[in-house]
Amino acid sequence: MGPADERSGAPAMDWVPVLWLGGFTLGVLVVAVVFLRSAHPYAGAVQLLIAAMALLFAITAWHEEYERAHPVPLPTCPTRAGTPCAPPDPVTDR
Repeated sequence: MGPADERSGAPAMDWVPVLWLGGFTLGVLVVAVVFLRSAHPYAGAVQLLIAAMALLFAITAWHEEYERAHPVPLPTCPTRAGTPCAPPDPVTDR
């Protein structure tokens, strides 16, 4: 049994898209604040709308990565009490 056998669980979360989109959102918010403080309300409002859309993309990316890293467990097998059923093997089920 090697180190690869010990880590055969679900993949870890990939934080790169979440952090990138979060940083982009923060950058857009900074630009919006600059526009709003320099008496450009329409440009600031457009930047706030873009920041809201970027925030939705960041939340969506986080949710997709979370679902990928935390898959739904297999249901328990009715024939073997307490043990999860194995997924169907596409090679032998032909």
